[in-house]
Amino acid sequence: MSTAKIGFIGLGLMGEAMAGCLQGAGYAVTGLANRDRTGIDKVLERGGAEAENGRALAEGSDIVMLCVGTSDQVESRIYGDDGVLAGARDGLVVIDFGTSLPSSTLQIGADLAEKGAAYLDAPLGRTPAHAKDGLLNIMCAGDRAAFDSVKPVLDVLGENVFHLGKLGNGHTIKLINNFYAMTTACAMAEAFAMADAADIERQALYDVIAAGPNHSGMMDFIKNYAIGGQIDLAFSAANGCKDVGYYAAMAEDLGKQSRMSVAALGTLTEVRDGGSGDLMVPQITDWMVANLGKPKS
Repeated sequence: MSTAKIGFIGLGLMGEAMAGCLQGAGYAVTGLANRDRTGIDKVLERGGAEAENGRALAEGSDIVMLCVGTSDQVESRIYGDDGVLAGARDGLVVIDFGTSLPSSTLQIGADLAEKGAAYLDAPLGRTPAHAKDGLLNIMCAGDRAAFDSVKPVLDVLGENVFHLGKLGNGHTIKLINNFYAMTTACAMAEAFAMADAADIERQALYDVIAAGPNHSGMMDFIKNYAIGGQIDLAFSAANGCKDVGYYAAMAEDLGKQSRMSVAALGTLTEVRDGGSGDLMVPQITDWMVANLGKPKS
């Protein structure tokens, strides 16, 4: 696949860094512009090309990669007369690097399969800085033959590339992971806020909790901000709300009831709907301090 032609949709901070990594490795990249042309202009500056629409992008690519924020955004680029599906053909591989609803992923996969194309869900771990250096964690799922065919390309982008089984497993695992992470983050933020209310030093609380089995990386992300003012997790409350909401919807699609996501989703929804969705997750500590004494909205 060293000569594979790659089409890239979603040239935000993460997607543009990924495209740059691929171009640095010698891959021909064609991008699709959005209202903000910053990402596509960088692709063009590095010798890449620009497609008119998703259909043209698919027709001229061996691999189409999407790195957008929501399932609605993925579907808007897949479907329609000018969408990727309209230009799909036998042998094309389409990869969704976002965090999407598994039910949407399965439907898109079935529709692409009718055209002879393969769909892989491959949500990401780590940051745009890691993407630039090809050090992402990639949680890929879907047809094994399609995965094997594109793995050399994924290895350019990722330090750790996993194949997790059938289509949808990558998005399912990512949603479970993010539900757990956001639940932990919200709980730790409240713990510091409650310590403040009880006139207990945050460091003292942290020292006790960290000495036992509750200690975790997510706990330290919250602590580093709550005690040191340092933001190590550049992930917004609005994004966390979206992911936990997707997790709850996934549970319903499976005929199950999520009990533990209720508190995290309720809190993150309050943060977002109250106009603070741009807060980074560690900054939810400040929101908790300001809102523990207020009734739930």
